[in-house]
Amino acid sequence: MKFIVILLSLKSLLGFSQHNWLDISPDVKNYIQSIGENTKESVSKGSVGGGSLINGKLFPFKGKNFMYFDERSYLEGRGFLHSEVRDIVLDTYDSLSSVLPHRYFMIMECSRKNGGRMLPHRTHQNGLSIDFMMPLKKDNKPYYGLDTLGALHYALTFDDAGKYVNDDQVEIDFDIVSRQIVLLNYFAKKNGYRINKVIIKIELKDELYQSAFGDEIKKSGIYVVQGLTPIVNHMHDDHFHIDFEKV
Repeated sequence: MKFIVILLSLKSLLGFSQHNWLDISPDVKNYIQSIGENTKESVSKGSVGGGSLINGKLFPFKGKNFMYFDERSYLEGRGFLHSEVRDIVLDTYDSLSSVLPHRYFMIMECSRKNGGRMLPHRTHQNGLSIDFMMPLKKDNKPYYGLDTLGALHYALTFDDAGKYVNDDQVEIDFDIVSRQIVLLNYFAKKNGYRINKVIIKIELKDELYQSAFGDEIKKSGIYVVQGLTPIVNHMHDDHFHIDFEKV
């Protein structure tokens, strides 16, 4: 059962643009420098639920219109991807920057540098899995007041219509969610991949399909999960999970 987050930090209340675009902390800078980058090809072995990753690449902590959601998670080595999947996501954010120049996005946990089990996730083991934070809105305007909670964001609860249980004026922006999914699949195909699976709370699928790009998701053949265990279902309301695969 999720913990209901009642108290928000002052930084959270200040909103995204006043907090998240501050300079990267020295700890993060030092970590990025210590990891470095190499030209070796990434290799994903096994499955997302039982695999490993060779030459995993660290996702940037922040970019023009995106940021990794939690510094501690990043420093603990949970922000690695297969290099080609990293490119897919970066191309997607670059495209979103053009069509939605004032919208910001938060990427959540990915994989470990060498893959393998990463609790509490059942997947995320071979660099092909990513959690994307649900973009939110309030009064039909982008809302970032919950984006700076770090790992506590996984504990937030949204009802079956996508409204935040502690403030029903805050709701998931399904138009932005569906646009992201369609773009991720587009750039995946350009790079020889596709979306293998989208995991989202089952009760939110109607809202997803009724959104601006819901029909495109259906036409594309992107698989959105049909059923989940109660625990897994309950955990996928604040974010959507995507597994990619090579084609």
